[in-house]
Amino acid sequence: MAQGTHDFAPDPRNETVLINVNGTLVPRAEATVSVFDSGFMLGDGVWEGLRLHRGRIAFLDAHLDRLYEGAKAIAMDIGLCRSDLSDRLYATIDSNGMRGAEGVHMRLMVTRGVRSTPYQDPRVVISPATIVIIPEYKAPLPSTIESGIRLFTVHVRRGDPAVQDQKLNSHSKLNCITACIQATQAGADEALMLDPHGFVATCNSTHFFIVRKGEVWTSSGDYCLGGITRSNVIQVCCEEGISVLEKNFSLTDVYGADEAFVTGTFAGVVPVTEVDGRQLTDRRGPMVERLQGLYKALMERDVA
Repeated sequence: MAQGTHDFAPDPRNETVLINVNGTLVPRAEATVSVFDSGFMLGDGVWEGLRLHRGRIAFLDAHLDRLYEGAKAIAMDIGLCRSDLSDRLYATIDSNGMRGAEGVHMRLMVTRGVRSTPYQDPRVVISPATIVIIPEYKAPLPSTIESGIRLFTVHVRRGDPAVQDQKLNSHSKLNCITACIQATQAGADEALMLDPHGFVATCNSTHFFIVRKGEVWTSSGDYCLGGITRSNVIQVCCEEGISVLEKNFSLTDVYGADEAFVTGTFAGVVPVTEVDGRQLTDRRGPMVERLQGLYKALMERDVA
């Protein structure tokens, strides 16, 4: 069964990893939160996906920027300063003996905390924020990086920011989940989502780019999360003199593209070979391969 860019080979070491729940390390099978927790009850919180590379968390500053900005936007107190949260992340890595390992992915989740009763008003919260760190041995499949994925354009749109701002990396992901379900049932790997005006916005779990006549295009960014990998790809394009445009474009532009790819923390830069049954390439193209190399070099510089 297709699982898109997040497909991975199971690793038995993950059965014994320690999960950090509010500063306490507990075995994976025993890691729990309250049924009154704001995240479980209402999807009230923010999160980050992080990748360990050469013993360091890649682009950690950018991820923490996004986390703390998101928390501030929803008036949520994380309860830890950046340096203390960073220390907790690395303590979790070290407690699991992962510092020297490659292929480690982490999920950092922060919710508003425990509520006294099932109700949406934050004034019923009776605890500090809940902070959970899940480290796993989880690397993208080489076949995904080389052979790419297939996308299907779904009817589910990226919403108006006045309804739910897509720039927030919140726990409320039902919009993306319903998009993913439709794409999966259509036999694709991930969903391509349009904005309210019918322009291409993003994918359900990654950001989308096309290549046309040597230019790299991505959406305006008005209806998608401020992706860390997306920003890094735009940065390396600018550094290397590759024309990169953030603009509105339609499915017609996609179907006629020379190449396409998606970006995300988990798998980096991944080629897209097919959109809505229309084959763009049979494997990764020259621009995608070049950008994969440039992105890897940028990551090396970041963790050095």
